[in-house]
Amino acid sequence: MAIKMFLINLPWRFLRAFSKGASLLRFLFRRLTSPAIRDAVHSSFDMMISKQLIAAHLPLDQPWTLAAIGLSAAFLAFICVFFLLTPRSRKDTPPVIGNAWPLFGHFFLFLKSPINLIKSSYQTYGSVFTVNLFTQRMTFLIGPEAAAAFFKASDKELGQDEVYGFMKAVFGEGVVYDSDPKKRNLQMQRTANALKSGRLRTYVEKISEETEAFFKGWGEAGEVDICEALSDLIILTASRCLHGDDVRQELFAEVSKLYNDLDQGITPVSVLFPNLPIPSHWKRDAARKEMVKLFSKVIQRRRAAGAAEAEARTDILQVFMDIEYKDGSKITDDEVTGLLIALLFAGQHTSSITSSWTALYLAQNKGLQDRVYAEQVAIRGQDTGSEAALRALDFDAVGKMDMLFNCLREALRMHPPLIMLMRQCRQDLLVQSQEGKAFTVPKGSVVAVSPSVQQRLPSLFPAPDSFDPDRFAPPREEHKPLFAYVPFGGGLHACLGQQFAYVQLKTVLSLLFSKFELTLATPDGAVPPPNYHAMVVGPTAPCTVKYRRR
Repeated sequence: MAIKMFLINLPWRFLRAFSKGASLLRFLFRRLTSPAIRDAVHSSFDMMISKQLIAAHLPLDQPWTLAAIGLSAAFLAFICVFFLLTPRSRKDTPPVIGNAWPLFGHFFLFLKSPINLIKSSYQTYGSVFTVNLFTQRMTFLIGPEAAAAFFKASDKELGQDEVYGFMKAVFGEGVVYDSDPKKRNLQMQRTANALKSGRLRTYVEKISEETEAFFKGWGEAGEVDICEALSDLIILTASRCLHGDDVRQELFAEVSKLYNDLDQGITPVSVLFPNLPIPSHWKRDAARKEMVKLFSKVIQRRRAAGAAEAEARTDILQVFMDIEYKDGSKITDDEVTGLLIALLFAGQHTSSITSSWTALYLAQNKGLQDRVYAEQVAIRGQDTGSEAALRALDFDAVGKMDMLFNCLREALRMHPPLIMLMRQCRQDLLVQSQEGKAFTVPKGSVVAVSPSVQQRLPSLFPAPDSFDPDRFAPPREEHKPLFAYVPFGGGLHACLGQQFAYVQLKTVLSLLFSKFELTLATPDGAVPPPNYHAMVVGPTAPCTVKYRRR
């Protein structure tokens, strides 16, 4: 009986709460509605909270009545929150695209096909426009002129933490998006130093050794899913350079499995609810704890070995271990692990996906593939019909591979792994469109640049859907205009690891194409389409190629 009375009175508790907040509602309606609408709404609201009136007309002992009243109260609460959180338009704000659903805005259109929505909106509204996703406004800046505001903005103007904070569950506390600006700047500075040319020279040999050993497992001829193969190879080379020889040789299998659990723990659901109690999140959290344990053992062993051995190491694990903050405190094992995870996340998907796209397009186009091989011969030795006659790779040889470099850049132009780069406005942002209009993006809005859309604008890259590496070579050099080509971002927040990525990719692919001829063997004989359902966009499986050893 007591439970039944509680359930009967529960809707009235909701309604009393709304009644107590009537002053807030009236203030909201005075701002947003006309006098006639306010009078109608106030009358309806007064009717809703009249217990006697409802009791006279509704059978309160029926479950459906209680459910209806509860749902009505919840819906009213949602409406109030929606109007309170939705920013009001100003005259100089970017145009909001049409075809919005009530309350949901453009959420379903965006979810169905973000690229198509961005493309069609650009064609209709120009280079600066806004979509509404529930209560959140997202303003797109398409084209170099509009995107300049994004790439030139400081951390005081645009923030990353607000939009990428869900990654804290993977990276951990005190690093990347969870660290204060001074601490993060030091972490990023040390990362940048570790990825400069001095250390990159040592990485070419390590990447070559891993790649040579990997391709020994291939036969004289056969078929392989090139995306899966290159994904496996990229993580091997990354582990060797980032984690060091000891981790690669002793702990790679364990680290690789834990990394996979971390990777699978980031899904579209994680973006909205990073700590939702679901199996993929449980595995992710357990994997991170185990990863810290593994690396803590390595760190303690290295520190016990002394300064001489530390000085001789060139891997990035050692660079992170040596970080000391300006207040004199040392970096913790947990923070070192978090930075390693962040760097592996940043590089693994982008490098494996970019190498896959490049290999697929070259497998489809024998003429381009022959040019890549001819470049290898010209740089590394004589064409005797045998790959064994080519000299071993070194950093200087990798730097001369212009044709292969242009193929990589073209793959990144057509298929940037991240279809959007995002920031949140920490203050109003002034934007100049390519049409010559000035807009103010309000504080609290999310601003986004889409490399996928921008890098296929015909005004920047003629015949944008054609794989044409020569567009990067003189005299065309279509990528030259500032912020036209942004697969690694640009300005103050350009990717710190892009030079390492290019060295890694050129080393791997130069060895692949100097050893093997590839031909496409997909079901329809075409390069697979992008998989936009993935968090990082790569080719849709299967990615089958036939190979023949040279």
